Amino acid sequence: MSSAQICIGGKWEDGALGSYEIVNPATEEVVGLAPQGSVEQSIAATEAAAEAFESWSRTSPEERANLLEKAADLYDSRKDEFVPLVQAETGATMRVAKTMQVPQVSARFRRYARGAMEPTIIPLEPAVTPTTALAPGGLMSAAVNRAPVGVVSCITSYNFPVVNMAGKIGPALAMGNTVVVKPAPQDPLAVIKLVEVMNEAGFPPGVINVTCGTDIAASEALVSSPFVDMVSFTGSTGVGQRIGAVAGGQMKRLLLELGGKGACIVFDDADLKAAIGGISSVWAFHSGQICTSPTRVIVQRGVYEHLVAGLTQAAGALKVGDPVERDTVVGPVITGVHRDRVEGYVQSARDEGAHIAAGGERPDFDKGFYVAPTLIVEATNQMKAVREEIFGPVVAVVPFDDQDEAIQIANDSDFGLYSYVFSKDTGRAWEVAKRLRSGNVGINSLQRNHEAPFGGFKQSGVGRDGGSFGLHAYSEMQSIVWPG
Repeated sequence: MSSAQICIGGKWEDGALGSYEIVNPATEEVVGLAPQGSVEQSIAATEAAAEAFESWSRTSPEERANLLEKAADLYDSRKDEFVPLVQAETGATMRVAKTMQVPQVSARFRRYARGAMEPTIIPLEPAVTPTTALAPGGLMSAAVNRAPVGVVSCITSYNFPVVNMAGKIGPALAMGNTVVVKPAPQDPLAVIKLVEVMNEAGFPPGVINVTCGTDIAASEALVSSPFVDMVSFTGSTGVGQRIGAVAGGQMKRLLLELGGKGACIVFDDADLKAAIGGISSVWAFHSGQICTSPTRVIVQRGVYEHLVAGLTQAAGALKVGDPVERDTVVGPVITGVHRDRVEGYVQSARDEGAHIAAGGERPDFDKGFYVAPTLIVEATNQMKAVREEIFGPVVAVVPFDDQDEAIQIANDSDFGLYSYVFSKDTGRAWEVAKRLRSGNVGINSLQRNHEAPFGGFKQSGVGRDGGSFGLHAYSEMQSIVWPG
């Protein structure tokens, strides 16, 4: 079995540290071999991106848009190659792989092909300034030019590898930056294949580079390299904190989308069917491996028993099993180590006095890293399983009495990525949403508007992407002033 390769400056080469196996989370069979990049290869990739930046940043918006459109077309023509690969290395159900994983890549490229054509100059009103010791006074004109940042290290999480990477590559390239791509070590093969497609589409050598591996030093070199101007990272808060510490010493730009512990406030006037359906997505959508999941349910006591009963019934109705079977709803988590971690959180809830209303036991399969949809009730907001990000099919329910208590519980968290409010009184829901320390709030829905800015408060990250805000994230604001 041959190993995938690293791409530096348009040239493909083996990992200097060898290769390692990528394992299917459902079957525990080897999907393929991934390259183990070295520190030297990481630095070489950033240097290649820096060498390509000068010419790429001066290309016309039309050229960048055309290349992104061409990459989208070429990718779509090869989607049938990506679906089985993404499914196998992520363990996603076939439905998720076919609808939410693979097709979203070209959609994001096309969005940022349009984005490349958005204005980058913001005119300002002239200002009358007095004479000073510095310069004569008069009418001064000004404009803001949004300039590319430079070389961007794009480092992503394992849950939605190609989609997440496309959401970084697209706006970065549209703005005239060059990139070094580093997929998550658990499932990098489809991302490497994506870079192959983009280079085939005609992006100049060095504009898109890719490295890979489990070596921590090689990954850190993509942050500390003097050739890197910005780091865009999606993943755990712990890794994000380390990236921030390293990048901060060199004043690099940061876009960090980190952990979440989604608070979902359910008032006693809520549409409980809608609330139960939305909360059940923690189990049904990629086995809860989603940072925006409503994993911390805060429910008013008047409907507490009704909601718990509904969630218990929903959890029991979800088929856990082989993700390639059409009726499977809950597939495996990414690795055996992660399964053990999730099970540890469930046990900690038991130890702290919570009750497991559904799930809590490992499904009986010979192979695969499966976790049953689990519902923790009689919980408090101080329990470890309620406070920390589990990133698995586990929901914890905490009761409340009045609105202020609900907001207090929701905000009593280190995280603030995505929260939810369910109430038929949408005016109240709006006012509650504004009081939540959360970068995103959904009212009576888990659906997203992808043009809205996306990012978190507190330990959930720094910066915003999404829609045109993604273009802003990958640009520097340059003020240009002249006599009017």
